[in-house]
Amino acid sequence: MAGPTRIVLADDHPIVLNGLRNLLESESDIVIIGEATSGPAALRVILDTRPDIALVDISMQGMSGILLARRLAEEAPEIKVMVLTLHEDRAYLREALDAGARGYVVKRSAAANLVSAIRAVIAGGVYIDPAIMKRVLDRSPVSDQVQASKSGDLTEREAEVLRLSSRGLTNKEISHQIGVGVKTIETFKSRGLAKLEIKSRAELLRYASRVGWLADL
Repeated sequence: MAGPTRIVLADDHPIVLNGLRNLLESESDIVIIGEATSGPAALRVILDTRPDIALVDISMQGMSGILLARRLAEEAPEIKVMVLTLHEDRAYLREALDAGARGYVVKRSAAANLVSAIRAVIAGGVYIDPAIMKRVLDRSPVSDQVQASKSGDLTEREAEVLRLSSRGLTNKEISHQIGVGVKTIETFKSRGLAKLEIKSRAELLRYASRVGWLADL
């Protein structure tokens, strides 16, 4: 990607914003182009500046980071959303992924992981903080067996579309990459998810990790 990664920061705690700014401004390949301290303000700044990445807190006044991610998925799907949060609960992670977030970073480990998380997401991957990665991958052996029994039913195209989707690419990005129309991508995805009995992005991510689709991220 040409030029530095352009980022908007959104958090309703000025001290946190200051810390994030200090952390990221020292990186030559990252530039902060906007900041906000509430959800509605963040939406305005993000839509005005069109950054590469919007790094948003889950808990903000006026509009949560989850709702903000959903709005951006509808209005500006090219912008990659990452959430930064105190929450280490799998339910929040599932909500964020289902809303379209490409990254989930826990605040207590941001100093160690945030920069690498940003680089992983800008490269096209999905980043989940190691602090909670095990939780999203955990599932019962029975569910694993059911899903594994269905995986052989996927066509080559369905598997490719689901693999790219699990890595954070949008339907439009997948369409450009493999040279198939967006409507056809949607069909491949819906058929593949139905065959695997997958109903959420978090479940897709668990499956992708287990079959090795995320191994080189």
